[in-house]
Amino acid sequence: MVAKPLGFYQRLQLLPLPAQQAFMAALCERLLPNYALYEQTTGHGDSHTLRTVLSLVWERLSVPNASIDFARQAEKLAECEPPEEDDSFGARRALDAVVSVSALLDTLQGESVEAVLDVSRTSRAGVRAFIELTEGEEDAQALALITRDHPLMADENDYQDAVLDAVSEPITKASLKEIRQLGRNGGISNLGLSLDEEDE
Repeated sequence: MVAKPLGFYQRLQLLPLPAQQAFMAALCERLLPNYALYEQTTGHGDSHTLRTVLSLVWERLSVPNASIDFARQAEKLAECEPPEEDDSFGARRALDAVVSVSALLDTLQGESVEAVLDVSRTSRAGVRAFIELTEGEEDAQALALITRDHPLMADENDYQDAVLDAVSEPITKASLKEIRQLGRNGGISNLGLSLDEEDE
């Protein structure tokens, strides 16, 4: 009897923690342009701090004994959240980026079993929300079909599969660089958006 292949989320949960963290960090990289666009259009936010915190995470993944005060970084991160009264689409996607980096920090400060699933689902949910916003389809069933077959959702699924494959290999300093590059995705976010100018 042939064993049934493991599903995406099962594979994700079976990964060792450093591989899960690399997966989350890559997805966070791909959420950052959404945050930067929100900051650019509203004047709210602090992309620099968000980028710095994520860079420190990559440093810790690359040098496991690097001395970094992640509790302090978590405090800085909380200050990056969009204003509570802003319920715009851009603010929600900016919050996705902050919450995802925050979930990643949680795993560096102690156990956070669901974090890797949360970050994966947050990224997919953002894509789904963007499709719902742009398609203007009222019928829930029709919208579900449009979302399933939408190029952005296909791209998101392919992307997460590619990152999962990359982190399923032994993690080395060289492979971490490649995973980070994969995360940066040429400056294009999970919503297919990018800033006109690269900040780095």
